[in-house]
Amino acid sequence: MSQPDELAIYLPDGRVAPPSNPYGRLIANAGVYRALAHHGGYRHLHFQCRTPPEPEQLAGELLLKPGTVQVSTGSLLGTQAAASAGILLSGQPYLEEPAWIRRHGRRDRDYSIVGTIFAYASATHREQMMRSALAPLHDWDAMICSSPSLAHTVAQTFDSWQDYLGERLGREGTPSSTDRGVRLPRPQLPVIPFGTDVQALDSQASDGQARASLRESLQIADDDVLVLFLGRLSYYDKAFPQAMFKAVQGAQQRTGVRTHFVLTGWFPNGDEDRTLFLEAAHRYAPDVPTVFLDGNDADVVARCWAAADVFLLLSDTILETFGQALVEAMAAGLPLVVSDWDGYRSIVRDGVDGFLVPTLGAAGGPLGETLALLQSVGQIGYPQYAGAVAAHTAVHVPAAEAALSRLIASPELRRTMGGAGARRARDCFAWPVVAAQYTELFAELTERRRHASGDTDAPTGGFRLNPLRSDPFVDFRLLPTEVLTDDTRVQLVTADDSRAQPGRPDLSAELDQMFPGLRADADETDRVTDVLRRCGPLTVRDLLQSFPPRRRPFVRMTIVWLAKTGVVDWLTD
Repeated sequence: MSQPDELAIYLPDGRVAPPSNPYGRLIANAGVYRALAHHGGYRHLHFQCRTPPEPEQLAGELLLKPGTVQVSTGSLLGTQAAASAGILLSGQPYLEEPAWIRRHGRRDRDYSIVGTIFAYASATHREQMMRSALAPLHDWDAMICSSPSLAHTVAQTFDSWQDYLGERLGREGTPSSTDRGVRLPRPQLPVIPFGTDVQALDSQASDGQARASLRESLQIADDDVLVLFLGRLSYYDKAFPQAMFKAVQGAQQRTGVRTHFVLTGWFPNGDEDRTLFLEAAHRYAPDVPTVFLDGNDADVVARCWAAADVFLLLSDTILETFGQALVEAMAAGLPLVVSDWDGYRSIVRDGVDGFLVPTLGAAGGPLGETLALLQSVGQIGYPQYAGAVAAHTAVHVPAAEAALSRLIASPELRRTMGGAGARRARDCFAWPVVAAQYTELFAELTERRRHASGDTDAPTGGFRLNPLRSDPFVDFRLLPTEVLTDDTRVQLVTADDSRAQPGRPDLSAELDQMFPGLRADADETDRVTDVLRRCGPLTVRDLLQSFPPRRRPFVRMTIVWLAKTGVVDWLTD
């Protein structure tokens, strides 16, 4: 089967390039889009946006050369581009709305919807994802997980949610949820890692001048060792830092090698978190020169890759699912000391690319249930929720200290492990490799869609909109005295009955001009009043004969608006 030469991308905010202080998800999504633009073999990328930007803007953010890949933009409500491409890719796992838009267009079999999951800790985010399970999704759709452990966790959540719905909605007297007739259409949960620009990082790390420049500015001698952390400087979002400070302090004492700890990133909570990190550094690493650098400065980050000798990140937060910085560190040829945590263990091979440090989590129970309840009622937010879990997750400091000591004491071991990591980054995490996995998945989903059994066809009737977000004029049709129908007779209001010129709405008040997108245009509105002026009272059905079918819904809405503005009367008897 030949690969389609176009791809549709669901991009609500209309931006590819991440903002300042970006989360890993935004960086990773930008990388995915750029990788598919440069290595996916597509001739045309179509972006569906809330407010579509100029295609040239997105082409620039994709770093495309003129004339290479065509870029177009359109509305989030459009389905034609996705149907033509066969795939609609989203950088989020919230597939409920794209699925209902597809259903409304009667295009369930025309394309697959693919989302990506980067983080999973926030209860609100999980609820949004699980709402997707109640949307019109199929097994030819997918939520890409960044690590095997994340895929397992998401699958467990689907299982629990399905069991609950079976328990809640099943027939009386049935003994188990499997007998209750509840079948949630579950998307595929493939595991595809995020990638990195291996060549760029290798080039940055090989810059001897940049290495000498940064080390000189930080007063780091040639024989000293620079241990680097890169990421958000947040105890709930990335890592409680105490274990890292203790490990660096202990490794310096054990080896006798002057060691510097550079933390490059940004403080999401500003000076409040900076104070907390500085206090921990002074308490637990009093003999280690510790520096905080700006992770939003690309030049600073590039010089850090060149100047560093070892990469250290002992994450303990449930908000960390993959480890983008780890992949970048491997591409830069650095050996790693990282916690044995979630996606980290699928990136780093213990004893080959670096060392995985054991971690210990709490068992849960009544106190964990209390945390869940407090978050559900809004008494704590996800920072407190995730922070409380991380505060009760242990990282084995002696093991981290021992791993750092081995690397600090042996330049040869650093070179061996760094080289192994660089090869792994090139083979497994380079963007062309990751882009190929995306296109392979797209082809697999297309085959699933083409060979699906007939009972999964979108219904010709029934629910084409989310029942909880359906047509408000229909949902609330019992509120007014009556509703406009094709049999409703309407006529122009005479001059004596209206302050406005007959047939012309008085739009001097801004409130009368609001929401024009639901109505016919000015010429069509004039045609409505001209027909009524010439013919007198008419049924809506007869009046609509003057307009093409595709414009009649707008004309119907305009008739009611003209009644609201005092131009048309529907009480003709």
